[in-house]
Amino acid sequence: MKLAVVTAYPPSKVTLNEYGYHLVKNFVLNDEVTELILLSDETKENKQLDFQNKEKISVESCWKFNSYSTLFRILYRVHKTKPDCVLFNLQFVKFGDKKIPSALGLLTPMFLRFMGYKTIVLLHNILEQVDLEKAGFTDSKILISIYNFIGSNLTKCLLKANRVAVTIHKYKEILEEKYKTKRVLLIPHGTFETIKEPNFDKKPAPLQIMAFGKFGTYKKVEILIEAVEKVRKMYPEELVVVIAGTDSPNTPGYLESVQKKYQHIKGNIFTGYVEENDVERIFTESSIVVFPYTSTTGSSGVLHQAGSYGKAVIMPDLGDLALLVKDEGYQGEFFIPDNVDSLASAIQNILLDDTHRKNIAMANFNAANALTMDKIVAMYLKAFHTI
Repeated sequence: MKLAVVTAYPPSKVTLNEYGYHLVKNFVLNDEVTELILLSDETKENKQLDFQNKEKISVESCWKFNSYSTLFRILYRVHKTKPDCVLFNLQFVKFGDKKIPSALGLLTPMFLRFMGYKTIVLLHNILEQVDLEKAGFTDSKILISIYNFIGSNLTKCLLKANRVAVTIHKYKEILEEKYKTKRVLLIPHGTFETIKEPNFDKKPAPLQIMAFGKFGTYKKVEILIEAVEKVRKMYPEELVVVIAGTDSPNTPGYLESVQKKYQHIKGNIFTGYVEENDVERIFTESSIVVFPYTSTTGSSGVLHQAGSYGKAVIMPDLGDLALLVKDEGYQGEFFIPDNVDSLASAIQNILLDDTHRKNIAMANFNAANALTMDKIVAMYLKAFHTI
């Protein structure tokens, strides 16, 4: 099969670039894929192709974030290379955070299908499940109504692809009921690496408590810093808070302001952007992974990564995190969103009961190991055969 994959790709910093990397890596490891055309965003540095069978890949850097020409450039490259199938790795702000470039990019799968190409859209989030105010888009009721109207019509266009794959069962139910469609597939998010048995033993002090992601909208790290400061007063060993990641595009300067606000507190580490090759180290060195969320916008890649490295997690029992616990068997210690005392109590529960921590870590490892990325790409290849 000659497969084209439309995705952001490292060293790009555009959303879903890490997921694109692992999709491409596992597709070329599959014997059924004879050639892979990577239709990626433009970057100054060369693409990160540090895996086996990379000779199967033809890199076509053909679009830019917030470019008005993305639709036409992707259509041209697909027409030029003529793949058997095209897979899109998407969410609603994949092609831009400006309305028109973003919308034009999302029309691409529909036009390719009209041109006769087999297309599958992997849609990581659906607008029906996103709290636009908490996600940092707008707090205006009028604008929220406009966004929902535009989003519904863009979803209708995305559903013109041969198939739309979603990662959570509830998403499939919502799309099928609202849009009266039978084109939706459930293909789980999957775990990036083929997993080696992690070490579940307690780590020596200082113990690292980590949050990973893009912060500032519905992911706020103040609650984590303040909760750990409370725990330090009652827990004998040294604790370190690791904030691994960057600002959300909607809140530039957020982490810098947090650093200044809490500069009087020792034991806070802000790593900045974590390169793909450094992800394993930063998860492995951590004892607990915390999700300081007030909302969710899709299946959590961070939870899948935490599971793959055998980590106990602390998270709010809400949204898509709760669905992953129900659908895929992940476990965690839960806290009330935006409640410092509740989070501090959850951290204590894990730190003071190492058997409890280990049981959560092992359950998450088993959940992650059940859906490794090689199994996920096999589902996509099977789906293309059924079109």
